[in-house]
Amino acid sequence: MSGKLAVNAERLIKTFSGNEVIKGCNLSVPAGCIYGLIGANGAGKTTLFKLLMGLLTPTAGTVQIFGMDVGERRDEIIKCIGSIIEAPAFYDHLSARENLEIHLEYMGTSGDVPATLAMVGLELANNQPVSKFSLGMRQRLGIARALIHKPKLLILDEPINGLDPMGIREMRELFLTLKTEHHMTILVSSHILGEIELTADTVGVLVNGVIAQEVAPSVVKKQYPNGLEDYFFNIMAGGKQDA
Repeated sequence: MSGKLAVNAERLIKTFSGNEVIKGCNLSVPAGCIYGLIGANGAGKTTLFKLLMGLLTPTAGTVQIFGMDVGERRDEIIKCIGSIIEAPAFYDHLSARENLEIHLEYMGTSGDVPATLAMVGLELANNQPVSKFSLGMRQRLGIARALIHKPKLLILDEPINGLDPMGIREMRELFLTLKTEHHMTILVSSHILGEIELTADTVGVLVNGVIAQEVAPSVVKKQYPNGLEDYFFNIMAGGKQDA
């Protein structure tokens, strides 16, 4: 990693109807790494991701993606981001291939549809209507859509929801390949802490709208032999962290 930041959020605040959901949050994601964001339900993970992408306007604070201010250059920035935010939606009467082709047209770019579908294990379902897809297949298609335009940054909100154990392993291997061979930066949230532990270079713990801790899983392992789960629950219980 070069030290360049893919994502830099400073003093980020987001208020809804007088309620602060994100509270002076700072987040730094080095380019070329996998950053795992974990937190309890309601901690603000999805809201934070939407702020980073410019889908929500911050009440205060700044966000930069590869040095570009999201508030000033959102249209430019969005083309270098691939994302899954909440449950992915598709044109259900169309095939996986057609959905990706429409996305490429919308993005104003090109991409290798068959190769991308193969990357996520959908090569045999590329002409099947999405209405016939299982939850896991829809999630795979969502990941394919995030990848199809070869973004520099992936922002993935619970990307392995609905996948079976084999699918989870395949996506884990895919994310690691995207980092090492395609030099993508990946910012991913998950409630499956074991997967974050296996893939992330850095873990950020979001508690009540603030990044309470940032740590490498290898450092956590030294202090908590049972791993990230014990570390996380200790933070949630208000424990002091030396990692």
